[in-house]
Amino acid sequence: MQLIKDRRGSAAVEFAFVAPLMLLIYYGIAELTQGMMADRRMSHVASAIGDLIAQDTNVTSAEMTDVFNVGNAIMAPFSTATLAMRITSVKADAAGTPKVIWSQTKGSLAGLTVGATAAIPANMLAANESLIMSEVKYVYSSPIKKVLPTDITFNQKFYLKPRKTSEVTYTP
Repeated sequence: MQLIKDRRGSAAVEFAFVAPLMLLIYYGIAELTQGMMADRRMSHVASAIGDLIAQDTNVTSAEMTDVFNVGNAIMAPFSTATLAMRITSVKADAAGTPKVIWSQTKGSLAGLTVGATAAIPANMLAANESLIMSEVKYVYSSPIKKVLPTDITFNQKFYLKPRKTSEVTYTP
């Protein structure tokens, strides 16, 4: 009976029950925060690379490489091994159908076929207008893998009108 009334060590027992839950919450917040930071950086990459191209009148392959390198730099300190980027120039024909003029990629995203109809939101382009479409895909893998045990794929698209000309051209 005296053993049942003894309260010494009850705090240690309570801590043993609560500690795993507290650690799980801590790791979960850390993992979710890292995932959200990766998503924000990936979104910034899509915005920045599209904006850099939209500010130009004619893009060369060397400039395109530089733009993709900027995208990689923005993702730091996250790994860029799973970062895929695509920049596409789209122009609406006389009927208003958006067609791919050129498309350049880095990573696992395939380039779009020149002349193919581009999938853009309705009423974004009037006849004979053009835009730059930047797309980024990033596969985030948590380093801890306690709360997020599987990889998460983030995708982002940005549509920007050329600033200095009616259409940005590409010279390989």
